[in-house]
Amino acid sequence: MRLAVTGTIGIDTVYTPRDRREGAPGGSAAYFSAAASFMAPVRLVAVVGDDWPAEHRAALAGFAGVDLAGLEVRPGARTFAWGGKYADDPNVRETMFTQVGVLEERPPVVPHDFRDSELVFLANTHPAVQLGFIDQFPSRKLVVADTMNLWIQTAHSELMDLLKRVDGVILNDSEAAMITGSKNPVTAGRGILEHGPSFAIVKKGEHGAVLIHRDGLAVIPAFPADESQVIDPTGAGDAFAGGVMGALAKSGRTDMAAVQDGMAWGTVLASFTIEAFGLERLQALQKSELLQRHARMRDIARFG
Repeated sequence: MRLAVTGTIGIDTVYTPRDRREGAPGGSAAYFSAAASFMAPVRLVAVVGDDWPAEHRAALAGFAGVDLAGLEVRPGARTFAWGGKYADDPNVRETMFTQVGVLEERPPVVPHDFRDSELVFLANTHPAVQLGFIDQFPSRKLVVADTMNLWIQTAHSELMDLLKRVDGVILNDSEAAMITGSKNPVTAGRGILEHGPSFAIVKKGEHGAVLIHRDGLAVIPAFPADESQVIDPTGAGDAFAGGVMGALAKSGRTDMAAVQDGMAWGTVLASFTIEAFGLERLQALQKSELLQRHARMRDIARFG
């Protein structure tokens, strides 16, 4: 099935206890597209300013299957930029700065050639913007969205409207708790389903993820990594989502078993993403490595 993603393309500055990167390619749609491309072709819809580095475009274009026809470069605008600093615990992150830039302007328009996309992922951005994209995909069969604590706090009404229009949600456990008031991921996931979606994937970081589906429950552990392998956690959740949706596009299925299988691919792709800054590890990733790690994951988790 044809897969499209809408979301942010950004310029990241990341500090970790080991090293730092300034001016690295980032953004939810960038990580999603890079990861999804290992599974199936993906159409990217986003907007950047004319300060977006040429090497960032080259990095995305280097992933076979990423269609950049929906990436608008807006003259006179500034690209979204973000800076973050991680503590020794990679789950603890401080935002140093956020420069919204072009995201304060009108969103991009879905190209005509992308409108027949059947799978749509609404990567993290304001829920009102996410809502505006849905009807631009009249051939949609499955729409899945991401969100974050900022929108839960500041755009709650729009987020609730979004939940009524999507088929699935991918979010972390703290976000699920903020929406529903429950810290239990299963209870929170079921609470989210009451608002409309058919499934919710609640991510628990190094503890894996839980799938709460109208047809049942499933869990997937995180791929075990030692401390030396965790270089930069930025974008891991977006890469996970890319793996999930890319696997659905490849299989042509959207049932619970297909979503569960997608979670395994997403977990493996996220495990590679954290091994280097930005898109660096995914740029170097070989398909043989992905298949080998997926096989190891299957043995570890005893799935498939």
